[in-house]
Amino acid sequence: MMPAATALADAHRAFRDELLRHGLLISLGVDGLYGRSGAFEHVIERINAAISAIGDPDRPEIMRFPPGIGKWQLEKSGYMRKFPQLAGTVYSFFGSDREHRALIEMLDKGGDRTVGQEMTEVALTPAACYGVYPTVAARGRLSDDGAVVDVYAFCFRNEPSIDPARMQMFRQREHVRIGTHEQTVVFRDLWMSRGRALVESFGLPCDVAAATDPFFGRAGKLLATQQREEHLKFELLVPITSKEEPTACVSFNYHRDLFGRAWSIETAAGEPAHSACVGFGVERIALALFKHHGFAFKDWPRDVRDVLGL
Repeated sequence: MMPAATALADAHRAFRDELLRHGLLISLGVDGLYGRSGAFEHVIERINAAISAIGDPDRPEIMRFPPGIGKWQLEKSGYMRKFPQLAGTVYSFFGSDREHRALIEMLDKGGDRTVGQEMTEVALTPAACYGVYPTVAARGRLSDDGAVVDVYAFCFRNEPSIDPARMQMFRQREHVRIGTHEQTVVFRDLWMSRGRALVESFGLPCDVAAATDPFFGRAGKLLATQQREEHLKFELLVPITSKEEPTACVSFNYHRDLFGRAWSIETAAGEPAHSACVGFGVERIALALFKHHGFAFKDWPRDVRDVLGL
């Protein structure tokens, strides 16, 4: 490991250990998988309330999803083509009573617990908005106003890390806009302004920059270049464990008609619908607050506590 990478890993580990020592996170014995304390959850609730205060005037439809979706939904949305290494699928035991007894004997001998496991129809949700598109598609053609949805869900990505800001299971709060090109771009740009103002009101240093997803292979590099050139995705970055490598805490995404075509969502004019979303990584924002203001929120600056209602 290079010296800079070693220093960054040490910073991740030190911050994680402090969070565990203060009881804000609870170790579950797997990198990137944690329980949360009451204090941590209270901060999460206040962050969500602050997001609601900004987004509620848009009168979005509220959708709340479990951490699982149909595996066919994951495949139809195109996630498996881009990020198969991050995806999670639920497996379960489908064996007979006899096979169950054989499994118990194997477990008693320290054998393979996965014997007899088969894939279910459930995949783990990679992004909160993935449940929105099939739901909206099932209703038929959009009205002239399109759709605005406030969605919240636990998500999963298979990337174990000692960086507490890179959890394997985490929550995303999103606002999703589905409609025409003009409606979705205006929405995305409006939330870029709103998101930055919100995070700054929390007393956190931040910057907004163009971003790319980690595409793979030659074609992936071309897609990444295109994404930057067309300004499809921006991230709001906050330094948590490193000023040189700040953490993406909010993303602002314009999908063009990717999901409209995948799910056959049509505008009122019968064209493939476009979509955009703003996604808040609420755990990451909470971690940034604890890093910059201290591990006890009662000691945070008064103006920050006032904004959050703490």
